[in-house]
Amino acid sequence: MSGEPPRPPDGERALGLEFYLSRTPPVPGRLKARAEEFRVSEISSYPLPDPEGAFAVLRIASRDWEQHELGGAIARRLGLGPHAIQWSGTKDRRAETDRLLSYRGPLPSGDLGLPRVEVLEAYRARDGLVLGHHYGNAFEIRVSELAVPSEEARSIFQRAAEELRAAGGFPNFFGLQRFGEVRPITHVVGRCLVQGDLAGAVDAYLTARPVGGTPGAGDAARAAYATHRDPVRALAEFPPEYRFERALLERLAKGPGPDRALRALSRDLRLLFVHAFQALLFNRWVSRRHRAGLPLSAPSAGDRILRVGRDGTVRSQDAVPVAEDNLPECRDLVARGRALVAGPLVGFETPPGGGPVGELLAGVLAEEGVTPDMFRLPAAPEVASRGGWRPILLPLPPIDLAPDGDGLWFRFGLPKGAYATVLLREFLKPGAAGSRVEPFRLTGGDEFSNT
Repeated sequence: MSGEPPRPPDGERALGLEFYLSRTPPVPGRLKARAEEFRVSEISSYPLPDPEGAFAVLRIASRDWEQHELGGAIARRLGLGPHAIQWSGTKDRRAETDRLLSYRGPLPSGDLGLPRVEVLEAYRARDGLVLGHHYGNAFEIRVSELAVPSEEARSIFQRAAEELRAAGGFPNFFGLQRFGEVRPITHVVGRCLVQGDLAGAVDAYLTARPVGGTPGAGDAARAAYATHRDPVRALAEFPPEYRFERALLERLAKGPGPDRALRALSRDLRLLFVHAFQALLFNRWVSRRHRAGLPLSAPSAGDRILRVGRDGTVRSQDAVPVAEDNLPECRDLVARGRALVAGPLVGFETPPGGGPVGELLAGVLAEEGVTPDMFRLPAAPEVASRGGWRPILLPLPPIDLAPDGDGLWFRFGLPKGAYATVLLREFLKPGAAGSRVEPFRLTGGDEFSNT
């Protein structure tokens, strides 16, 4: 070990990513300099083909497309409803991606005619996609403009990998993309929804400027609306590319209340707000657990564990409670890689926590002003959440490190729900003294996160 790890930047800490588990020094460099240097290939669970099936399944290659924007653009090209396109997992905007999409309707007759989009495969199926209908993602990511020779960087990264393997893996935080890469405020909107404050949710989405956000073309319009509160005037002030904000403003301009205005956004987007707030609670709980000196790689009484199947997958609903009487058995399962220690994705079925880990969760919930039962969302029941469980530490995958000029390629695979940027932050340590890496800040008008 090389002493205490550096302190993460304020933007990360505000979203619960409060520590690095590895202690190697930061390596200044640049991430996502070009979309083609961040490649994501979905490891898909293909819906079964059926020539008479009601669904069309498309395998799409795209570059520089935010997931919801891409779905909407394809729907418009095919003459479908605005929310007709479904997918199993979202992807980074500034990236080259390979993914599946589905919808009810005929197969496209040819190319979609969208820039930087190619249909690689199309077939009919009896079922469409739902969120989570994939195994994971394979990544090829280049860190460029390294401040040290690439071979020296590779040596530092290899030491970081050894530290993480010795620690049992890397923290399975939700990455900053979950909260909005350009303007990380989705959790703020989600908190308002859970608290039943629909007017506050609309207001936060239209006006909030968070810690760690990137300046954008809409800043002046947001500041102006926060002062005059006139949706008609705001429609003339918000840039055309801010489609989601404009959809809210158009509803508000017609007179309906905030509950009707929010329904201008798809259910998937509204559910994203709730999930982002759950992600914040999870991140803060993991960081608080680490600060309290409780292990991440071994269960304590009051924890839950998730069994690992023979294919390496876990089920977030099948969490086994850990108590004093089964603690040795649970620790043995985790030590042998047959289970993972889990943390709560808080929902209305989240049980009261026991022991020190339960006390930590109770403290986080009290500070956020919510209880598990509030996730029933009586004001917006269509986005209520039962909750679930998520591994708090993931085994480090095999990582290929390949020097390339002034940069270096990382190649690895991760299970669904895990963030490549969260793994990379353990190697690059963005925001640390001397580091120029800002892998989570992008440019453009899209406001929603990608995983």
